[in-house]
Amino acid sequence: KMRIIAIITGRGGSKRILKKNIKAFCGRPIIAYSIEAAIKSNLFDEVMVSTDDKEVAEIAISYGAKVPFYRSYENSNDYATTADVLLEVIEKYEENGDKFDIVCCIYPTAPFISETVLINAHDNLIKTSANALVPVVKFSYPPQRCLCINDNKLKYKYPENINKRSQDLENLYHDAGQFYFVKTKEFKIHKKLVLENTLSYIMSELEVQDIDNLEDWKIAELKYNLKQERL
Repeated sequence: KMRIIAIITGRGGSKRILKKNIKAFCGRPIIAYSIEAAIKSNLFDEVMVSTDDKEVAEIAISYGAKVPFYRSYENSNDYATTADVLLEVIEKYEENGDKFDIVCCIYPTAPFISETVLINAHDNLIKTSANALVPVVKFSYPPQRCLCINDNKLKYKYPENINKRSQDLENLYHDAGQFYFVKTKEFKIHKKLVLENTLSYIMSELEVQDIDNLEDWKIAELKYNLKQERL
């Protein structure tokens, strides 16, 4: 059996939304949703939170995650990448003789994540020879028709697409910003989450919300409540 670790990246510092990773979202710390989905999926040999913050660690442990060590200072600033954080965790575990075949990185601000989505995504990866899987969502408006502003004047960025029908434009997607599955061996070689052989897992706009500011946060809560009503 393949050994799998869920690494939830939950540092303490946040500039735009204070204590973002533990702020109450629909009544519970937002990180709780990621932890509970990971635990309920029964996919993981270890569900851990990588943090530099004591308060985040205490909340994570109270919801069932492990915090076996604190994140290093160099990987706790605004410039540390997700890949840097994951590599640090993998190396720490391997120092203790604990090796994992697959890593699932889960963001702490992903309240729409569910055990079902994690299970389905994992199964899709295992059924193929892919090295990674990333959830994506289709852009609701075709980016090929985007506008830009130069010297206060509005212009089409790609004027050749003005008269093309929407259905004739290629569907484009963006990262859902929720989780990533990656095979550890390949990840350690390439040190990135989107590898050459990466599967997509397409999600709907109702299941995805980027949370960068308080306006995003309110939209995410509205979406979450709407989703709950539909269940």
